[in-house]
Amino acid sequence: MNVKILDLTRQYEIIQEKVERAVLEQMKSGMYIGGTAVTDFEKKFAEYIGVKYAISLNSGTDALVIALKALGIGQGDEVITTPFTFFATAEAIAMVGATPVFVDVEEDTYNIDATKIEEKITDKAKAILPVHIFGQPANMFEIKGIAKKHNLYVIEDACQAVGSAIGNDKIGSLGDAACFSFFPTKNLGGFGDGGMITTNNDDVAVICRAFREHGGAQNGAKARSILEGIEDALETNKTGDALYNPYKYYNYLIAYNSRLDALQARVLDIKLDYLDAFNNKRTEIAKFYNESFKDVEAIHTPEVREGVVPVWHQYAFRCTDKDAMGEFLASKGIGSAAFYPVPLHLQKAFDYLGYKEGKLPVAEKITKQTVCLPIFPELTQEELEYIVSGVKEFYSK
Repeated sequence: MNVKILDLTRQYEIIQEKVERAVLEQMKSGMYIGGTAVTDFEKKFAEYIGVKYAISLNSGTDALVIALKALGIGQGDEVITTPFTFFATAEAIAMVGATPVFVDVEEDTYNIDATKIEEKITDKAKAILPVHIFGQPANMFEIKGIAKKHNLYVIEDACQAVGSAIGNDKIGSLGDAACFSFFPTKNLGGFGDGGMITTNNDDVAVICRAFREHGGAQNGAKARSILEGIEDALETNKTGDALYNPYKYYNYLIAYNSRLDALQARVLDIKLDYLDAFNNKRTEIAKFYNESFKDVEAIHTPEVREGVVPVWHQYAFRCTDKDAMGEFLASKGIGSAAFYPVPLHLQKAFDYLGYKEGKLPVAEKITKQTVCLPIFPELTQEELEYIVSGVKEFYSK
């Protein structure tokens, strides 16, 4: 038997009829950038998360960069974050000219250790950027308390955590802003790149909209007023339509071109209706894995904090034979992944920060131990049992 780490074709079969109809309708409309397909999806996503605003973008990475910029974070500032995540988290901080300050993680949840944040706060700190790694929420209420005490922003990296929650509060509604990715492998994935910023802050929403589209038009003028205190009265005698906005040629900020296209919006709008059901299936799979491995002493299964609702973007367990485990599973036709092999503070791109091995021991330990098993919703029970038998066979030998 062969079991891929992820098989997107199976999910496509479930939504194929609806998606193909919607995409064809959009293609016939002649509206490929912006329009009601995008604004309708933004509204629907904001309602799902429970926030006032959702601003769509062309990637989760751009969401991180623009959220940081919208909160005025830049040269000389410090942003506290985790070293156990995808590179884009810290890359975005560096891209706006700020310095990532890495805090070690919890061994059981892999999330940033909130008890170690305060000792890293200096007078240059402007924000805390927790990552809800593998779809499990970080300790947001403790993080928010620290941020309030030190007058810091909180930006959630929710790129792997769409649909997760703490109690009744959806992840994406707990910070000053939150960032999501719609990369195809995510729990809510498009047929290409895509991203979103959510916020309850009126000014942040305006600035994000301006930054995603060249700092122009009405949002650009409003954003300049918010950021620089310079009022600009746009002429009101120009006319246009959804396809052509004459104000787009009036620019007020140096910004980006980061728009979610209409075709992706239509796909994501449909898939959002399935998200909770897909996430529930992931939870069932994670529970099956946990139960299956509870008596395997060499395996440390991921723990879930009380009151937290994870969405299991990945199922990552720890073992002391990571590389050998991956090779053995591959020999049995079982896909696995090694997220993440290098903690961010030891990435070559961050040599200039001066971190040395041993500085963040828990993150360094976890990168040497985590193995991710298939957990996509369409896995069959037969496949799950085959995966579990493969893992157990490795240790029986």
